[in-house]
Amino acid sequence: MLANVNLVTAFVDDAGTAPSKRPRMTQSLIIATRESPLALAQAHLVKGALESVIPGLAVSLLGMTTRGDQILDQPLATIGGKGLFIKELEVALAEGRAQLAVHSLKDVPMVLPKGYALAAILKREDARDAFVANAHASLAALPAGAVVGTSSLRRAAVLKRRYPHLEFRSLRGNVNTRLAKLDRGDYDGIILAAAGLIRLGLGARIRSFLEFEESLPAPGQAALGIEIVAGDEATAELVAELDHAPTAIACAAERTVSRLLGGSCEVPLGAYADWVDAPQPLRLRAFVANLDGSEYVDAEAFGTPDAPEALGERVAAELKVKGAERIIATLDGKG
Repeated sequence: MLANVNLVTAFVDDAGTAPSKRPRMTQSLIIATRESPLALAQAHLVKGALESVIPGLAVSLLGMTTRGDQILDQPLATIGGKGLFIKELEVALAEGRAQLAVHSLKDVPMVLPKGYALAAILKREDARDAFVANAHASLAALPAGAVVGTSSLRRAAVLKRRYPHLEFRSLRGNVNTRLAKLDRGDYDGIILAAAGLIRLGLGARIRSFLEFEESLPAPGQAALGIEIVAGDEATAELVAELDHAPTAIACAAERTVSRLLGGSCEVPLGAYADWVDAPQPLRLRAFVANLDGSEYVDAEAFGTPDAPEALGERVAAELKVKGAERIIATLDGKG
């Protein structure tokens, strides 16, 4: 789907969905979803959007617990990566217990297993990282030695580089669990994706946003991807109603960088594409770093919406010229 998206925005409303001209129907769909509060909130968002644009469609949820949810005492990089959050959902699709799965796109592997496809990408929420604390307004306000929690090697690497006087520690669990650890004093501050807090109605917990110049997000951060069984044209046609072309195009560029550099949760890599007023309107920024941020290379390029993958290839090539592959080779899966 990502290779052939078209930038057609004139008929897309604020929710990122095109008004449906379908007659009322009685068809039903089942969404496979993780049972974390954020995953359920995102699945309900997709359920509501589908039922809104396709009158008469009945959508229900199949809640599941994944290995990624079960193993909370180890960093993701050491137990198999973010793909652990989607494997059980894919089994439900293959067995016909559900027709689609909703994922945070940043958790979706750059190359899907054979037999599966991304059928739609919804309009992106705020893609920035967010700083959450009780006694401090920003990372810059933290005293030397303050402990900051994050689950992301990417965030830790770029922030260690900028704030070498702070201590960064691993933080796992769902959003509410992480907030509870902050509130009981385990951390002086924590870094979370702003989109997750907003979707959970917890935006008021954000003390400050990390702008893109300070912390580029993970490829696909804040976008939702809908996965289906490849070849399921009936489901693909229904969920295509929710595809938001500008987001899909931007994420295609970002995910291309990650794919070409072997990006995973073991690699501190960020990529973000946005729309700017320039002769070529799609801007892509990306970086690769080692674990402590002491080695860091970045790149930026502009392109057109009809060739997001080509833009991603250019940025990946520039990163390689600057030494990204050498940096990645030194990581050796540590984290």
